[in-house]
Amino acid sequence: MDSYTDTQATTDYARIEKAIHYIEENARQQPDLATVAAHVGLSEYHFQRLFTRWAGTTPKRFLQYLTLQHAKALLDESTSVLDATFETGLSSPGRLHDLFVTLEAITPGEYKSKGEGLTIYYGFHATPFGEALLAVTERGISGLSFVPEGGRDEALQHLAGQWPLSILLPDDERTAPYIERIFIPAANADQPHPLPLFVKGTNFQVQMWQALLRIPTGMVVSYDTIARFVCSSRASRAVGAAVGKNPVAYLIPCHRVIHKAGNIGNYHWGSARKKAMLAWEAAHRN
Repeated sequence: MDSYTDTQATTDYARIEKAIHYIEENARQQPDLATVAAHVGLSEYHFQRLFTRWAGTTPKRFLQYLTLQHAKALLDESTSVLDATFETGLSSPGRLHDLFVTLEAITPGEYKSKGEGLTIYYGFHATPFGEALLAVTERGISGLSFVPEGGRDEALQHLAGQWPLSILLPDDERTAPYIERIFIPAANADQPHPLPLFVKGTNFQVQMWQALLRIPTGMVVSYDTIARFVCSSRASRAVGAAVGKNPVAYLIPCHRVIHKAGNIGNYHWGSARKKAMLAWEAAHRN
C-alpha cells in the first residue's frame, strides 16, 4: 500500500474485517480462497491482490497468523522477550519502541480540572484498520480511537467525555502528519523525534500503559504476564480493566495482550480489528 491516508485503506479494511468474520463463523468448513472472495464481493484474483496490498502477504499466510497455535507460540516467545526488556529497561531488540513513543501523564491537578483550559485538535483519517479519530494537544497525542458503528458523532462524544472541560477544534491538517507516522511501518525506524503521548488516567492505568509500550511489534503477552511484571499475577482482572481504558489505540498496543490459553479475547474496537492488527503486524515483522 502506497499510502494509508486515502480512502482506499478504509475500503480495504472493511473487506478484510468482513472476511475475518466469515472465516471465524465457518472455521469448521475451512472455506477456500474462492469462497471467502465471493463472500466479500470480489473475484479470487482481486481478493488475492487486496491481501497483498493491505497485509503484504498471501491470504493463506495471513490466516495462519490468526490461529490458536500461532498465538500460543508467540506467547512462549514473547514472555522471554518481555523478561529481557523489563530487566534492561528497554523495549524490543533492534528498534526500540520506547524511542518511537514517549508517554507523559497529566498531573493530579490537571486530572481534577478535567481538561479545563486545554485545547484539543482532532481529525478523522483513514488507516489500515478503518477510519480513526485522532486527537492532539500542544503536548502530544491525547486520543486515538476507531470510528464505531454509531459513526463520527459517537466517536466525538466519547472524546468529549474523556476531556469534558476542554475545547475541541477540528483540524485535519494538524493531525494528518501524526497519522502518517503511526501507520507507515517502513518509516517508523527512521523518525528523528519520538511521538509524544499526553494521556489522562489513574496512576495504575498509566503504569499499565507504560508496560504495554514494552511489548515489541509482532509479539503478544498474556494479561497474567503483564500483571506479574507490574504488580501481582493475581491482579490480571484489574490489569484487563486498565488495558481496556487505553485512550490511544494501536500506539499503546493493548491489542498485543491476549489470554494465556492463546485466545485473542475481546477488544474495545472489535475482536476482528484486534485480530487484523496482530496478523498485519506479524506479516510486516516477518
